[in-house]
Amino acid sequence: MTTDTPARLLQLLSLLQTPREWPGGELAGRLGVSRRTVRRDIDRLRDLGYPVQATMGSDGGYRLVAGKAMPPLVLDDEEAVAIAVGLRAGAGHALEGVDEASVRALAKLEQVLPARLRHRVSTLQAATTPLTSGDGASIAPETLTVMASTVAGQERLRFAYRAKDGTESRRLTEPYRLVSTGRRWYLVAYDLDRQDWRTFRVDRVREPFATGARFTPRELPTGSAAEYLRRSIHGRPDARDYEYDVTFEAPAELVAARLPAWLGTPTPHHPHHPHDGDQNGGGNGDGNGNGEVRKEGCRLRGSTSDPVEWVAVRLAMLGYEFSVREPRELIDCVRELGGRLERAASAEGGNGGAGG
Repeated sequence: MTTDTPARLLQLLSLLQTPREWPGGELAGRLGVSRRTVRRDIDRLRDLGYPVQATMGSDGGYRLVAGKAMPPLVLDDEEAVAIAVGLRAGAGHALEGVDEASVRALAKLEQVLPARLRHRVSTLQAATTPLTSGDGASIAPETLTVMASTVAGQERLRFAYRAKDGTESRRLTEPYRLVSTGRRWYLVAYDLDRQDWRTFRVDRVREPFATGARFTPRELPTGSAAEYLRRSIHGRPDARDYEYDVTFEAPAELVAARLPAWLGTPTPHHPHHPHDGDQNGGGNGDGNGNGEVRKEGCRLRGSTSDPVEWVAVRLAMLGYEFSVREPRELIDCVRELGGRLERAASAEGGNGGAGG
């Protein structure tokens, strides 16, 4: 019998978080108390914000249902270890869709994990090799959790940093946001020694240390950490947006599945093309008598500050035929890129010939 009320409430909550309906008599038996005590404990949980639904019947029953807010969860050892291992694996490789929120969750969980469970998590992670996409470097989860904690707590962060050319330095920063590109993690922060905003690749960070000194966040020049990172990566901190208009000879849903989210969402588009069926002795026209066929395609319109070279490469990598309507700079870039690739492919072909 559990006589301590807080301990009994936690035990009751752990039972209710199993997705099933619990008869009142079974809960009373599990807890070693009367059904009346179970009803009082259910009322206490409701007062704490846990949406417990009661059902009518000879024995009655209780079920934890979805509510308006997310109340604290009670995890057993196996559940806590499973969640921590999953979060570590995802966060350490900057998988697309595993963002700062996941790292914050990992930081909170590892903060309260007992030492014996932290050891189990580390052992499991060391014994497994995740199959990840991209060529991003692995990152120690502890590095991410320290950084996430300082971002959330508005606490100054000190760390050792290795630049692209191998130069080592010590940095004191006011961390603003962690940003995942799908391949790598970056920290957007205000560098106090250099008195300016900077981006840092997290896989080049060593010995991160939360100083305990609080700060009031400064206003980021671009307003968005993701936008600041994009401009920083392309070396254009003062870059301006330009609009683009592109059509694809493929359905919108297929293009959208391969298109980076930052480029926008394509919409269905059905351009008309002259039908060459007459030259070939007939064809499959659309029956409108004007000698044209409709092809299922889509159109992409948006704006970006990325260099046109980068946009041209991303469009070509989609694997679908496309045409650029504007801007002129992107049209010229695509034409130049196409010519360069064609010359590269024909260089080897010219050495061997067609044969025969």
